[in-house]
Amino acid sequence: MGRPIKRSRMSDTNVGGISAVAGGNTIQVTAYFPSGGSSTTDAGSYIVSQRGSRRFKVHQLSDSSEVVYTLKAVAPASLSAGEFCVQVILSDSTVGYVAKFYNRTVHYVTAAGATGTATYSLGTEATDEAQAASGAVTIDVI
Repeated sequence: MGRPIKRSRMSDTNVGGISAVAGGNTIQVTAYFPSGGSSTTDAGSYIVSQRGSRRFKVHQLSDSSEVVYTLKAVAPASLSAGEFCVQVILSDSTVGYVAKFYNRTVHYVTAAGATGTATYSLGTEATDEAQAASGAVTIDVI
């Protein structure tokens, strides 16, 4: 699996078997596709823990459950059952999707098919404009 991403970038604290509310540095899930359902996009879903290099436990805002999904570097409309995506904003404001997380970097794919590797920072849509000269990508947090 390689080096897992830092726990401080995920919400994995459990109180009585129920996950705590995500903090300000929790990676937001852009969209997920539950088995037997359809692609769901909501701003309150987040990564709880890492299960493998591309498998993560995701907290679903829609029903407050936690399910293990496979990370895919595709737009939300292209997801299949059991998959989820995380959007990144590149330094030139191009939208991409994470193909793989590392401790301080991500591999990403843009909608045009360009691939790359970059360091990432956690922020909001408003903070990505300040990253233009750094070459880092921004991942939304909740």
